[in-house]
Amino acid sequence: MSTAEESQRTSIEEQLRVVDQQLRAEMVARGFDPEQDDNTALTAPLAKLYMQRERLREELESLADKENLADYSGTEAF
Repeated sequence: MSTAEESQRTSIEEQLRVVDQQLRAEMVARGFDPEQDDNTALTAPLAKLYMQRERLREELESLADKENLADYSGTEAF
């Protein structure tokens, strides 16, 4: 993994951590159980945070897929 890729991954992980903490705090402040965020009808501000968190998760997953592909490129499948 290059330094740029590592830096990008670290930045996304930090953003994800901040958004996740903010979403959890906002849910608790509104009387919701943060563990039920997938099953709760969220208000617009909470839904925005939820979607932002999901987008960041997808970005991390995409980076991980690229890293895995790079790790296995040139190797033969068994």
